[in-house]
Amino acid sequence: MYTWCIAILFPLIHKVNNIHTKQTYYSNGKLLLTGEYLVLDGALSLGVPTKYGQNLVVEPIVEPKIYWESLDEKGKVWFKTVFNLPFSNTDGLDTITQNLKDILVVAQKQNLSFLKENQGFRVQTKLSFPKEWGLGSSSTLINNIASWAKVDAFKLLKKTMGGSGYDIACAQNDSPILYQLIKEKLMIKQVDFHPNFAEQLYFIHLNKKQRSHKEIARYQSIKKGIASAVKTVSEITDLVVKTTSLDDFEMLIREHEQLLSSVLQLPTSQELQFKDYFGQIKSLGAWGGDFILATGNDDTPNYFRKKGFETVLLYDEMVLENKNQ
Repeated sequence: MYTWCIAILFPLIHKVNNIHTKQTYYSNGKLLLTGEYLVLDGALSLGVPTKYGQNLVVEPIVEPKIYWESLDEKGKVWFKTVFNLPFSNTDGLDTITQNLKDILVVAQKQNLSFLKENQGFRVQTKLSFPKEWGLGSSSTLINNIASWAKVDAFKLLKKTMGGSGYDIACAQNDSPILYQLIKEKLMIKQVDFHPNFAEQLYFIHLNKKQRSHKEIARYQSIKKGIASAVKTVSEITDLVVKTTSLDDFEMLIREHEQLLSSVLQLPTSQELQFKDYFGQIKSLGAWGGDFILATGNDDTPNYFRKKGFETVLLYDEMVLENKNQ
């Protein structure tokens, strides 16, 4: 009789314990130091994970619903919603809710056991950086959901937000990476990129978040004959990783800027906003917003802050590196 009771109760006890088991996932933010835009066409690119990122905490509950809330870097709720499980066709959802639902539904299709149990979840995400910084609020979310759902984050990205995937690679690596995507073939290699002039490298936020999808669409509409540009940027990336000279580094990023300026038919950030700056400036990611990289010295923060750009971070304040690599 006693053995029979144990056999009946153990699965129930196990299920109750599972209901109260929280799971936490974390993904790194990202910056692309070389290869913006051209990474989509096979250019070898240098990406760096950031010390800022996003976590996701999942707590199972008995009720078949998903109670979702997203917190900003100050712990303030900026988004919340509730989904019924199983998902139903719902019209009239706002853009953020619809995008989130699409990601969850695609993840479910990639792992048929995901969100199929007779239970629900209380989910909370939290950024450690302001959303407007453009360090990957979407890519860190997708990577976290992929970890939760036990699916391939690159495939989940491709079926939802799209893009080259370098941001997912940064989310998953704790050191700078070389990244290349050629005809669906992916190459990711951790590299030791901490130049001896790192204390002369600054990241400055331009006070606006660029719409990457819009800028990528523009690039796709105007690009032509870019094979030479892809080859040159790949060579620049290789040299940037190896350089030990600030002068050489500045020459390389200047060449990179001029080449992308020609491809994009846009002026460089330095030409447009900072003609009188004494160092060299390079755009990062979608041109015209988010962060730029600047070489400089102790006068650099004052220069940019006088122009209204308060967010100025040193290389070592931004970039995540695995010291045990």
